[in-house]
Amino acid sequence: MNQAFVLPQSVAQESRGSAESFLNFIWKNKVNRRYLLIALGGTIVQFVIFKILYPFPDFFSDSYSYLYAAYANLDVSIWPIGYSKFLSLFHSITQSHTLLVAFQYFILEGASLYLFLSILYFYKPGKTYQLILFIFLFANPLFLYLGNYVNSDPLFAALSLGWFTQLIWLMQKPMVYNIFVHALLLFLCFTTRNNAYYYPLLAIVAFLICARNWKYRAAGILLPFLLIIPFVLHTRSVARQMTGTSQFSLFTGWQLANNALYMYRNLNVDPSDLPSNETRELDSLSKNFYNGVVPEFHDYLGEYTGNYFIRQSEAPLKQYLFKHYSLTNQQDIVIGWGKASAVFSQYGSYLIKHNPSAYIRDYMWLNAKNYFITPLEKLEVYNLGQDSVEEIAGLWFNLKGLKTKSISKRLQGVLLFPIPPLFFLLNLYLVIRGLHFLATRKYKTTDRPTNRFLLLCGSFLTLNFCFCVTATIIVFRYQFFPMIILMAVSLMLLQGSERVALNSSLQPPLKPVL
Repeated sequence: MNQAFVLPQSVAQESRGSAESFLNFIWKNKVNRRYLLIALGGTIVQFVIFKILYPFPDFFSDSYSYLYAAYANLDVSIWPIGYSKFLSLFHSITQSHTLLVAFQYFILEGASLYLFLSILYFYKPGKTYQLILFIFLFANPLFLYLGNYVNSDPLFAALSLGWFTQLIWLMQKPMVYNIFVHALLLFLCFTTRNNAYYYPLLAIVAFLICARNWKYRAAGILLPFLLIIPFVLHTRSVARQMTGTSQFSLFTGWQLANNALYMYRNLNVDPSDLPSNETRELDSLSKNFYNGVVPEFHDYLGEYTGNYFIRQSEAPLKQYLFKHYSLTNQQDIVIGWGKASAVFSQYGSYLIKHNPSAYIRDYMWLNAKNYFITPLEKLEVYNLGQDSVEEIAGLWFNLKGLKTKSISKRLQGVLLFPIPPLFFLLNLYLVIRGLHFLATRKYKTTDRPTNRFLLLCGSFLTLNFCFCVTATIIVFRYQFFPMIILMAVSLMLLQGSERVALNSSLQPPLKPVL
C-alpha cells in the first residue's frame, strides 16, 4: 500500500471504488440492509413521538449566547463561533425550530450509522454485539435529548463521530480522498467546540501509523492546519478589535482563573509578584471571598461540577466583571467577558504555573472524580425547569410567544439516570482490559491492523481524559461522543476474535485480542 500520490483521475476512480464497495456491503447484505432500514425508520418514528412530547427545543444560558452571536453575525464570541455560523446558515433556509432540531438529531444519528456500518465493514463483530451497539445508537433517548438542544453539543458530536470514523478508514483503507474529508471535518470540529483542541494530536497518531508513504502522511497531518491557522489568526484579529487583546477564545481566561481558584484556599499569594495591577485587584477579591466563606464551603465546592467561579455571581470573577464593565445588552456582555478574560488568563496562568502540585491536588483530582462519575448537569432538567425562553429565542425562531411546554421537565433526568454509571463501568472495563493486554504482551500475538486500531482508540481516550481533567469542566454533554467510542470498543474487545479486516484476503486471519 506504500504508493506515491496518484493522478486526480485515479483518485476519483479510487474514491468511487471504495464507495461502491461500502455501499454494496450495506445494501446487498440482507442483515446490513435490515440494520439500515430499521435505523432510518426507527429514528423517524422516535423523533415524531419525541416532538409531540417536547414540541419546543431545550435552552440554557449558552443557547442565548450562540443565538446572539448568530443574530449579530459576530466572528468571535464567548464560545467558539462555528455553531453560531451554523445557526445563521440554517436560519437563511428556515426559521423553524422543529426543523433545526430534526437536522441536529438526524445528522447525529447519521454519523452514528456511518460509524456502526464502518465497524461492521472492517471488523465483522458477532451478531449479539452488533445488536447491542445498534440498540445503544438507535434506540437511546440520550440522542433525542441532546439533539433537542439549541447548543453546539449535537453538532459537535456528529462532526466528531464523522471525523473519528474517517480515522478508522485511514487505519484500514487509506485513500487519497480521505485526507481531504478528514481535514474538513477536523476544521469544523475545531471551530465548534474547544474540546477539539487535542484532535490534531490524535490525527497525527493515525497518520503516522497508517499504511501509506511519508508524502501521504505529511499531507494528511499538515492539511488541517492550512484551514485552522487562518481561522485562528482571523479570530485573534477580530478579538483584538473588540476587546483590545488578541485572543482566540474569549472564554479561555475564565476557565484558567476558575481552575486556579479551586486551589486558592491552600495558597499564599504575594500580590507584588502578580503580573499586573488588574491581577492584583482580582487577587484581592479572591482573598476577600475566601475569608468570608464558611468551613462547609469547601465540601460544597468539592461537589460542584467544576465551574463554580464561572457561574456564581458572588464569586471573584463575576464580581470583577460587574465592577469594571457595563453589561446593559448582549454586545456589552460579549465585550465585557472578552476583556475580563484577558485579565483572568494572566491571573490563572500565573497561579497554575507557580503552584502545579496544588493544582493537581485541588483541581485535577476533583476533575478526575467527575470524569468517572460524570454529572448529567443540564441534561437532568428540561429548559432548566423554566416555563419560558428569552426574547432572542422568540425573535430568532419567530415564536408566537415565549412560553414553552413539555410532557415533563424531570422525565429526562429519570430516563438518563443509568447513563453516567454505564460510562463509569465502560471506563473501568477498558482500564482493566488495557492493563491486562499490555501486561500479558498480547500485542505481540495480535495482528498489525488490530494493534493500530487499539492504539488509535487508546490514544483518543487517553487524550480526552488528560484534556478534560487538566483543562475544563466535566459534564456528560461533553462526554457523549467519547462514550460512543467506549461502547463500540468495549463490545469489540468483549467479543474477542470475531473481527476480520476488509483486506483479509490479502492477509492472514486476525488473531484474537483476548
